Amino acid sequence: MAMTEDATAEDTKQMRPAKRDPEGVRRDILTVAMEEFSQNGLSGARIDEIAARTRTSKRMIYYYFGDKEGLYQRVLEEAYRKVRGGESDLELSGLDPVAALDKLCRFTFDHHRRNPAFIRMVMIENIHHGRHMQLSDTIRGLNRPAIEELQSVLKRGQAQGLFRPGIDALELHWQISALSFFNVSNAASFSLIFGDVLFTPEGQEQLSRHVADMVLRYVLRQPDRHDPG
Repeated sequence: MAMTEDATAEDTKQMRPAKRDPEGVRRDILTVAMEEFSQNGLSGARIDEIAARTRTSKRMIYYYFGDKEGLYQRVLEEAYRKVRGGESDLELSGLDPVAALDKLCRFTFDHHRRNPAFIRMVMIENIHHGRHMQLSDTIRGLNRPAIEELQSVLKRGQAQGLFRPGIDALELHWQISALSFFNVSNAASFSLIFGDVLFTPEGQEQLSRHVADMVLRYVLRQPDRHDPG
């Protein structure tokens, strides 16, 4: 029996691939590209692999991001956008200064350990001497508020007599980042030399807590030794 025109049209419609949301396609490309770049570096990453895993084409990737280095820079920007967005969600201005600094330290440590691809991307960019960061106004714009927010927490703590004076927000940010970064960047070598006790869930929770404690001990105002109280 011959097919009706309506049936033929319906079958053709079902066979036609569904149109993909362009923004969803870009998000998928960035997600997969983050894995590819963080695992293999800029030179070792393969656009063919990213295209295959996202069910798109090299031509489409280049349409969205220009070229391989353009895609790498966007991935780097998105990595920083995620961590700074997470900091913004902490709403530190609504907390007392001690709780705010403790929460920021814990967030930074926990974000880094749960996102090792971010740490690897930063390490790779340092191998390239920060070339792509220099080209990105977005990255500079994303990171500037992080120092301003920390400065605000410090000023509130100092105004309340909780934090000692003379603490530089940029330096404190460096210290928090260094403690959190090393935990991921050197995990393989450290655990091979000394064992993996610090990299168990319990060990990581303890390190996260102790990093916050160390920072607070550094920042908190010490009582006057001559004060009998």
